[in-house]
Amino acid sequence: MSRLHHHYDDLIEIRYATPEDAEDIHEITHDAFEIYAQSLGQPDKVAALKETPEDVVRDIGKKHVIIGTFVSKPAGSIRFDILPGNIAYISRFGVRPEFQKYGMGKALIQFVHARCRELGLNAIVLHTGAKVFQLVRFYYGMGYYVHSTTTDRGYIRAFLVHELQPEYDLSAAIEK
Repeated sequence: MSRLHHHYDDLIEIRYATPEDAEDIHEITHDAFEIYAQSLGQPDKVAALKETPEDVVRDIGKKHVIIGTFVSKPAGSIRFDILPGNIAYISRFGVRPEFQKYGMGKALIQFVHARCRELGLNAIVLHTGAKVFQLVRFYYGMGYYVHSTTTDRGYIRAFLVHELQPEYDLSAAIEK
């Protein structure tokens, strides 16, 4: 009997990053966001591509920075910060192109969801390019919905929400 889908879960490891991971995370972020920038047609507008390894070390010190390995090779990473209103804001989420479609992105998001539940947070939010169909579809599949859109970076970004507390009212937390 042949299996249509191979489960790669046993080959994936997700853990908190240390400063020693900064160079790998920098490379992962650059590889993933280069494709994101191409799909937007706006390479100069993607701040992640201007990031340095030192910026990554700084984030490791002040945010939740997570790395994923596939057969011990650095393959993906994700970061989140806790905002007022007990909301997690995801940033710099990326998987190296050669490791996509193996469940790495899903494993990273699930790790963040579990951690945010442990922390008692109300919701998880993020921005992504509204026209990048495969990303928006991925987030819908992970339980996010589009709250609103913005053009503050020069392209249409969707503000996506995953509620950890049902019917949580984000309005107070997101007002500037």
